[in-house]
Amino acid sequence: MRYRFALVILGLIIAGFSNSCEYFQTTKPVGEPVARVGDEYLYQSDIDELIVPGMSKEDSTLVVSSFITRWATQKLLMKGAKLNISVEEQQRLEDLVAQYKSDLYAQAYKDALVARNMDSTVTDAEAIAFYEKNTENFKLNEELLKLRYIQLNENDYNIETIKSKFIRFNADDRRYLDSIAVQFKAHYLNDSTWIRLDKVVATVPPVNLENSDRLLNKTDFIQLRDSLGLYLIAVKDRLKRNQEAPLEYVKPTVKQILLNRRKLELIKELEKDITKDAIKNKQFEIYN
Repeated sequence: MRYRFALVILGLIIAGFSNSCEYFQTTKPVGEPVARVGDEYLYQSDIDELIVPGMSKEDSTLVVSSFITRWATQKLLMKGAKLNISVEEQQRLEDLVAQYKSDLYAQAYKDALVARNMDSTVTDAEAIAFYEKNTENFKLNEELLKLRYIQLNENDYNIETIKSKFIRFNADDRRYLDSIAVQFKAHYLNDSTWIRLDKVVATVPPVNLENSDRLLNKTDFIQLRDSLGLYLIAVKDRLKRNQEAPLEYVKPTVKQILLNRRKLELIKELEKDITKDAIKNKQFEIYN
C-alpha cells in the first residue's frame, strides 16, 4: 500500500515527540525561582520571553506581575479542585483530558498523512460535473448583479464622450474608459463578474435596498444624480434570492466541497490501512 511507509515514518516521529514531551514534563526546571505555590515553582526562564525590546519598565513590571498572578491563580484553583471535587468527578475529568489528548494526536497524525498523500487539485471539469449533478442544492442566499458603473463630477469636461462609450462598451470603449479611470470618483467596469447587491448598495449612494428593485433592473443604461456627483449604471443581469446560483459564483465552494469529500475518503482509507497493518503485525488483536 502506498501509504504504509508514510504511516511508519510519521508514527516514529510522533512517538519520539511524545517521549520527548514526557521527558520535559518529568525533568525539574533549574534556575532562579520567582514565585511558588505549594511545591511548584515559577522560574525566571518562564517569564523572560514576556519582556520585549522597547518595553518600558512600568509596562514590563505590569506584564510580569499579571502573568505571575494568573499562574498562581490557576495553580491554586487546581489544588482546590483536587481537595474539594469528588474522586469520581476527578477521574471523569482525567478521562476527558486523556481523550482530548488522544484526539489531538490522532488528528495531527491524520492531517499530516492527508497533507502528504492527498491530491489537492480540483479541475474545472470535476467542479462542473458535480455542480450540474447537484444544481438544486446551490440556491442563492443573496441577490447578485452583473453591472458596471462610473461616478463622475458634474463638471467633468468630457461627460458626453464618457456616456457614449459607457453605453456602447465595446473593446475600444473599455480601453478608453480604463485609460481615463483616474479622473473618476469611483468605478467598476467588470460586468462579466457577479457582485452582491449589498456591495452595490454600499458603493453607490443613490441606491438602497428599498429602491434597488426599481433602479437596478436589467438595463443598458441609467443615470442618477445626488450631491456627490453623477452616476452612470448599466445592469447586464440580475439574480434574485433562491434562484439557482451560477457556477462561476459558487465554483470556489464546489471545489472546497470536493476537497472535503476527497479528504474524508482518504482518511477512511488510511484508518483501514492502519488497522490492517496492526493486525498483520500482531499489534492489534480482538479476543473472543
